[in-house]
Amino acid sequence: MIKSTAKAPLAGTPSLLRAINDRAALELLLANGPLSRTQIGTLTGLSKPTASQLLARLEAAGLVLPVGTTAGGPGPNAQLYQVNPAAGYVAGLDVTPAGIRVAVADITGGTLAEHTVSTKGVPAAETVAAVAAATAEAVRAAGLPEGSLRTVAIGIGGAPDPVTGKLRYASHLPGWHSPRLVEELTAAIGAPVSIENDVNLAAVAEQASGAAAGFEDFVLLWAEAGVGAAIVIAGRLHRGFTGGAGEVGYMPVPDSPVEWDARRRKFGGFQAQVGAPAVRALAREHGLGAPSAEESIAKALATPGAGDTFLTELAGRLAVGLAVIVAVVDPRLVVLSGAVPSAGGERLRALVEDELARICLARPEVRSSALPGSPVLLGALQRALADAREAVFSTH
Repeated sequence: MIKSTAKAPLAGTPSLLRAINDRAALELLLANGPLSRTQIGTLTGLSKPTASQLLARLEAAGLVLPVGTTAGGPGPNAQLYQVNPAAGYVAGLDVTPAGIRVAVADITGGTLAEHTVSTKGVPAAETVAAVAAATAEAVRAAGLPEGSLRTVAIGIGGAPDPVTGKLRYASHLPGWHSPRLVEELTAAIGAPVSIENDVNLAAVAEQASGAAAGFEDFVLLWAEAGVGAAIVIAGRLHRGFTGGAGEVGYMPVPDSPVEWDARRRKFGGFQAQVGAPAVRALAREHGLGAPSAEESIAKALATPGAGDTFLTELAGRLAVGLAVIVAVVDPRLVVLSGAVPSAGGERLRALVEDELARICLARPEVRSSALPGSPVLLGALQRALADAREAVFSTH
């Protein structure tokens, strides 16, 4: 093995201190918008000459831009600086059995374009090509040339094994099981690719700017056609030994044990109680049948009597599964996300919180998702941005 001859900066050396100060200034500019030299100096504790040198260094590296001046205050107007949006671009993807949704953003987090394609009928062997084509189309829609992306993050209904890299818990997604999937996607897209569980990414988005902002310990429960959970402990996602922490869809619950059919496929469990098909079946039992779970819940909200009974029973089912998770994890907060809880809104949220408090010793606060659009897509962008900023801001 050939050893690198490059010398890493030693603790306390000027080069290390400059790198630390530069990164701190960039993070402040991302969080607080355009700032003057004086404001950066005040927020970082740097002297005016040092702050001036820092800004000159970042501007020369193409990481910051002058964007006007202050006005209205005493004394001369001060030059304002912001992070240069063109310092890097990323893509986030939300992949489902039905399609691929792609968003492209600049390094400040500003979304430039979104693109959605159906994957129905796409052969498994063409999965990588379909993902690359969808990403390339989103890049073109953003007005960027080919090869502009720094990083790409993909959210998917499965869990990458941290040892083998193979996608687990994803039999519903043919074409995503190659042991070299990440390498194949990276080569096809032309940028480093990471794959993360979709519910984990929804939690990333909620913690960044949604219902879990400011919380270090929380659980997010996702309920749509599939059911899953994300667990955040001390501010970090807990993925488990095999990457499957939060795969609660087949968690046995009362009245719904996990069983196997003749083809060795699992059925039953928590998902069979609160997944979208189960919600539609429950609604039909109460005379509230509708083409989708969301429409069934909307009908219940508008139907006194039968609707109240339905919502109470659905909340009870959700609370039973949550009680198991809460008893083990003891989170400060539970976030309800996905189409089923979103359709139930504040009414369902309050019923779940009340029932959870009744049956569980711990009594975490229960909140509904506070994010517009796709939480998974937003989380994928957050993950891609974190990776891109680490690469760009640490190597200038």
